[in-house]
Amino acid sequence: MIRLIAYKEFRSLLVAPSTWLILGALQFILAWSLLGRLDAFLQLQSQLTLIANAPGATQVVVPPLFGIAAIVMLLLAPIFTMRLLAEERRNQTLALLLAAPVSGRQIVLGKFLGLMLFLSLIVLATTAMSLVLALGTPMDFGMLLANMLGLLLLAASYVALGLYISALAAQPIVAAIGALAALFGLWLADSNSSDSNPLWHSLTPTGHFMNFNGGLLDSGDFVYFMLFCTVFLLLTIRRLHNNRIYG
Repeated sequence: MIRLIAYKEFRSLLVAPSTWLILGALQFILAWSLLGRLDAFLQLQSQLTLIANAPGATQVVVPPLFGIAAIVMLLLAPIFTMRLLAEERRNQTLALLLAAPVSGRQIVLGKFLGLMLFLSLIVLATTAMSLVLALGTPMDFGMLLANMLGLLLLAASYVALGLYISALAAQPIVAAIGALAALFGLWLADSNSSDSNPLWHSLTPTGHFMNFNGGLLDSGDFVYFMLFCTVFLLLTIRRLHNNRIYG
């Protein structure tokens, strides 16, 4: 049943014309960023040859590209998560879904996995775009894979939080604004954290993504994202359970 719900969500995203408009705009932004970083690297290449252990093309191009993709993901996640449950409630189809012989866990995991499957296409497209560098220069595939994994985990945390807020809201626009406000607040908290006070840096998804963005694979960051997603998915399941009992 989880697979059927995930397939339904994934297919509904692919058949929507607005989805392709968003993807087209996203690819344009990422391609523009890639070309801009690549042009900057080519202009500095003669100077970099004079520096010992100078950063290569991967270090100059890939982390900024995935950093921009992370910001775009922060803006896109609320747009997609608002329709998962809040739109179902507005269209009065959530009550039918809850009345069906499907558990809240299956509903939540199905919708979560369906949207993650779609966002994985964006992560793969960003990765494929970065592989263009391998055509003309040696590439640090370890850093590329770290950024790909980090962006995927960051997207999962955004979807889990957005899905919970969507379960709380009665209107999709309220769910989108609430999710965007929460994600922006976390990003702002991480931006304002300092080395002397790294608490917020360690509590926010963007803070842990920065380690992946720098090519560092740390099991602590992976555990953080797993716990973050698990907590908000469990809260969403609990919310649907209450809706099923109390209406």
